[in-house]
Amino acid sequence: MKFTLSWLKDHLETEAPLEDILAKLTLIGLEVEEVSDPADTLGNFIIAKIISAEKHPDADKLQLCKVDTGSETFQVVCGAPNAKKDLLGVFAPVGTYVPGLDFTLTKAKIRGVESMGMMCSESELQLSDEHDGIIELGANAEADIGNRYIDYAKLNDPVIEIAITPNRPDCLGVHGIARDLAAAGLGTLKEEDRGFKDKGEFKSPVA
Repeated sequence: MKFTLSWLKDHLETEAPLEDILAKLTLIGLEVEEVSDPADTLGNFIIAKIISAEKHPDADKLQLCKVDTGSETFQVVCGAPNAKKDLLGVFAPVGTYVPGLDFTLTKAKIRGVESMGMMCSESELQLSDEHDGIIELGANAEADIGNRYIDYAKLNDPVIEIAITPNRPDCLGVHGIARDLAAAGLGTLKEEDRGFKDKGEFKSPVA
């Protein structure tokens, strides 16, 4: 059984941190098998703006970009065909592990020019197979320059997988899991929306 933390909180009113929820699940017999938290791999990627883009002096297909992260400006050598001035995208500073490339960024000289990070494509973040250009965000991302991309894109939602034994079909739904956690003192079960509040508009034929 897999569910996200936000989905659980649709049914359970709780301020408990993720670690406490995981411990309580195991304690009540719903063994946690795996937790996948996007922040572990994507937490260092931030929203940034290309404030200038000029041709690399020694490479026709590369550009020298000045990237603004809100607090600092970095020089980045970029080979993406859509890299251009005023583009809002996703920046990986030096020291960031890039999952789609399976390496950690370091200071590098590309064709003799220093590059301090990279602007990323969706494939480099393992969001899709799209690798022909860097991520382009809408103008509404301007206010989020310097913030984490996973927060902007609402990707910061851990996925919890639990083992369900044959005697616990009541926990094959998120509401049942929330009910058990509430009974164990971890929060308050939210009232389930049953789809109606008032009497029906016609008389029931069922006596």
